[in-house]
Amino acid sequence: MYIHEHICISPQPGFDDLLSGNLQPSVNNQLHAIEPAYTGIPPGLLRRMGKAVRMGIGAALPIIQKHPQLAGIILGTANGGMEDCIKFLNQIIDYEEGILAPGNFVQSTPNAIAGHLGLMSRNRCYNITHVHRGLAFENALLDALLLCGENASESYLLGGVDEISDYNFNIDFLAGWYKKETVANTALYESRTPGSIAGEGTAMFLVNQQPANALGRIKAVNMLHSSSNTAVTDFIVGFLNTNAIQPDLIITGENGDSRLLPFYHTARNLMPPGTPVARFKHLSGEYPSASAFGLWLAIELLNHPAPSHLLTAPVTQKGYENIILYNCYKGEQHSIIWISKK
Repeated sequence: MYIHEHICISPQPGFDDLLSGNLQPSVNNQLHAIEPAYTGIPPGLLRRMGKAVRMGIGAALPIIQKHPQLAGIILGTANGGMEDCIKFLNQIIDYEEGILAPGNFVQSTPNAIAGHLGLMSRNRCYNITHVHRGLAFENALLDALLLCGENASESYLLGGVDEISDYNFNIDFLAGWYKKETVANTALYESRTPGSIAGEGTAMFLVNQQPANALGRIKAVNMLHSSSNTAVTDFIVGFLNTNAIQPDLIITGENGDSRLLPFYHTARNLMPPGTPVARFKHLSGEYPSASAFGLWLAIELLNHPAPSHLLTAPVTQKGYENIILYNCYKGEQHSIIWISKK
């Protein structure tokens, strides 16, 4: 499956800023997305949208408007518009189950983004949202791979989106998934304590089976549910052997959580000797569909040199042919994606 366009809304201004090292700093262990002006969304609709819905629609609309004959919209999210969901539930209490404002309810469901995109573009084709926590985007990716294999002449919108909501942040903080001490994102990988920093964002891709003028290619994806490092070892070795991959870069989702380091060390050690290692969660923060940001970054690195702040050791290479993206979410959900230049 080939990627022809990609748009990202993240805590970082853009890839050119990443190359120059101009990074957006975290605040109180959170990296909030930098939202654009959303000129393509009617103001009347925009002011009713929650942040996740705004980001998802804002990143997807330019692709849809350029390619109106999409055969489907395939998104992955763990929570969708969770903040609007909490507002709606609070309304039920405040109004004692009386007459409620429908706006928060309409924006609160996980499929609100894909549904809005279908309505705004009048696209009546395949429309689905995968909600699988830390593997939501990977399941959407697998769905897109299968559909492209069945319908070689069709194009699809693929994406992942999640927001920082006060509700989810507090729950995950109490569960120990975010750091208790303040850690700057630029010092994230020097931290040796449990927890990470929170992030949010969206990445959208136009995908099909047409190789002409493609930015990159997804050649394989696999997922694993396990907390065993032995199972992860077998998982990665099996993926590399089955696909006969010789990667020239591995991108990992290392996030500063000391409990997850054994998994990331395993992934790095299983690569061919000398394979460069890049990390990205000091840019995006940790969130369930952060692998969508990782894929966006991988596509950029197929044609650009990797900035030094991404790499664990200096590399002079100006572009890559085969990239492995490995991500682990909360020590239980693992994914591996093979991205190729051709």
